[in-house]
Amino acid sequence: MAPRVTLQTIADRVGVSRMTVSNAFSKPDQLSAALRERILAAAREVGYVGPDPAARALAKGTTGAVGIVLTSSLRFAFTDLVATSLLGAIAEELGPTGLALTLLTSSDDGAVIPARDVAMDGALVYSCDPTSTAVEYLTRRRLPLVYIDQDPVAGIPAVNVDDRSGARAAAQHLLDLGHRRIGLLLSGPHGSYGLITPEDLTVDGHASRQRLLGWRDALDAAGVTPMLARQAGATLEQARDGARLLLDRPDRPTAMLCFSDAVANGARQAAEDLGIRVPDELSLVGFDDNPLAAQIRPALTTVRQDVQAKGRVAAAALTRAIADSRAGRPVTAEHVLLPTELVVRDSTAPPPAA
Repeated sequence: MAPRVTLQTIADRVGVSRMTVSNAFSKPDQLSAALRERILAAAREVGYVGPDPAARALAKGTTGAVGIVLTSSLRFAFTDLVATSLLGAIAEELGPTGLALTLLTSSDDGAVIPARDVAMDGALVYSCDPTSTAVEYLTRRRLPLVYIDQDPVAGIPAVNVDDRSGARAAAQHLLDLGHRRIGLLLSGPHGSYGLITPEDLTVDGHASRQRLLGWRDALDAAGVTPMLARQAGATLEQARDGARLLLDRPDRPTAMLCFSDAVANGARQAAEDLGIRVPDELSLVGFDDNPLAAQIRPALTTVRQDVQAKGRVAAAALTRAIADSRAGRPVTAEHVLLPTELVVRDSTAPPPAA
């Protein structure tokens, strides 16, 4: 068996102290460039990659990683265009800090519970049920937290977009075009599938509630009672099925407001299946303005949110919170509300003549 390579091995090889070798890896600014390169070259020759990360984390009292907690499965982070854009912006903002990003589910039914067991310096909580055990564990661990698309909580930094204002503008756009038979297609993993009445209407999650409030602000003011349906989940097929509940009926709506662009795309496909032309017979409005919105045909009228800015602001807030926590300072719990903008494209038009 080959002898174990340690810091002392490199020190003896180069003729310097063990601390100097350690500084070459952890405090490079304390060495000249030439000396550090000699040490690193010696390390490469004997196959030494650096101090053990776990031991280094224990000594420094930091893990060098932050978590982001998702209510959905981790697959959602790689398949949802809004989620992937958000994660990319967060990772880019964290890059210069040296902090790694760890994806965590909110699962609590296994031997390992990520929010309880994974080492991290802080965490982003993204569109999660605030009563979930994952959020509870993170809070009990006293980790610095930042909420994204969550109801703001005193003492915790939060980043949201103005969902309500954006949704209100979307509904008003349809009303100004002359629509009065308007359907709402709601999304969310916690809702039951089917047609619903205004009396039975409940939604889960901060963004869902705010978008519904915005839609109702405009529709109620105009005296319009919407037709309502909830899809069973967040997949394209589930959006198509939910849309068919509204479209496959004699009194179908002439316009639909959808929780997201992905949901609106499902509604567009359902309309196509039924031979309903968009926008001649059905106007569609999405939310988010993800890349899909401009690519599908007809191009989708939607509400734009700046997902990149949301990710950057959230990551910066978390790095500040971690720094404040390490320094023993109170965390600056700023609640940021980013603007939204109605983007009118080709999927909306006046209703067909009666």
